[in-house]
Amino acid sequence: MGNSTAGRDWEAHYVAGDTPWDHGEAAPGLVDFLAARPAIPPGRVLVPGCGMGHDAVAWAGAGFDTLGLDLSPTAMARASQRWHGLPRLAFHQGDFLASANADASFDWVFEHTLYCAIDPSLRDAHARAVARWLRPGGHFLAVHYMNPDTDEPPPFPCTRDELMARFGAFLELLEEWQPRSWQGRLGRERMFWWRRRPSGRVS
Repeated sequence: MGNSTAGRDWEAHYVAGDTPWDHGEAAPGLVDFLAARPAIPPGRVLVPGCGMGHDAVAWAGAGFDTLGLDLSPTAMARASQRWHGLPRLAFHQGDFLASANADASFDWVFEHTLYCAIDPSLRDAHARAVARWLRPGGHFLAVHYMNPDTDEPPPFPCTRDELMARFGAFLELLEEWQPRSWQGRLGRERMFWWRRRPSGRVS
């Protein structure tokens, strides 16, 4: 987990080993998505806020050229060491929201509860970043933590109307559903599959 956020030092969490969001495996919703759709043509995938890289490993294992991205240098160093030698997989330390990094050539962007982890003031920038990193016609697959049970965010809650308004400006929704989730998140997550509109410049 990692991105530009106000009030949370993700690097400090990784240095201290304080990462309760890391379940040691890929998101169940992603695992099910890839297993149910083996005919999806492999392409380039970006996994922002990838942390220790479990979701990125799942994409690479399904045949996609995958880049895991995170703000935390410690997370990226540990992920690179742990998964060294796995084909189609690379990690990079960087800021997903920074327009200078976006190369608009990824076929897929996948995130698992990154949107709910960042400060809500950055959510417009987050939606624009998704569109910038994707090629026209590319796909955005996201697991959102809609109503986290916490008194001290992050994660911050979000609503379907909010997601539709922000991402719908750049993307068209293909499908949405309630995914299989980890214990404690059952019924609290929702998965969205979007496609980038073929035209329109994103600043």
